[in-house]
Amino acid sequence: MKLHCFGESGNAYKAAITLTLAEQDWEPVYVDFFNGATRGDDFRALNEMGEVPVLEDGDLVLTQSGVIQDYISSKSGKLGGTSAAQRREVLRWMFFDNHKLSGIAGMLRFQMNFLPEDKRNADVIAFNAGRLGASLKVLDGALAQRTWLAGEDVTIADLACCGYLYYPEPFTFERTDYPNVDRWLDAMSALPGWKHPYDLMPGSPADRS
Repeated sequence: MKLHCFGESGNAYKAAITLTLAEQDWEPVYVDFFNGATRGDDFRALNEMGEVPVLEDGDLVLTQSGVIQDYISSKSGKLGGTSAAQRREVLRWMFFDNHKLSGIAGMLRFQMNFLPEDKRNADVIAFNAGRLGASLKVLDGALAQRTWLAGEDVTIADLACCGYLYYPEPFTFERTDYPNVDRWLDAMSALPGWKHPYDLMPGSPADRS
């Protein structure tokens, strides 16, 4: 399988770490996002949404991280839960992540680090920081009662919700403010085969500095 991705993308990381921990045979295809690669006709022919990640498995092309994670889980028989009830819990946390966690963290991190300074809006940043903090409190509270989000073992729910939380750039998230999230992130990074986003996918801010 080929995963079109770049290191700075937390959404691409969700797909990459799922492929890795599900022990699938895959290779990254670097997408030069910061030089406009996702806006080109060739990429838009692959994904009209103009986003990474994109997974190619033979003739099958999939977009959106949650869909890719679901496909990998179904194909491998790993990381997806063992019952219908657990499957619903996995989906519940993945939907929460898309709307309330990664959807905010990714935008906030981009605004604070990758937008030119003269285009950064302090009011927008403050508003999104408040929203992210509220979502992180929900996540931290849930993890006070369990080791993993959706069962007795790691699932794609965990690999979705952690998508942006390993990145070093400042986006108002401090692990020490959320002790249960901190413990959970340590547990994931201790899993065999785990890698940091910048080690798992090509591309990082250091490459452009």
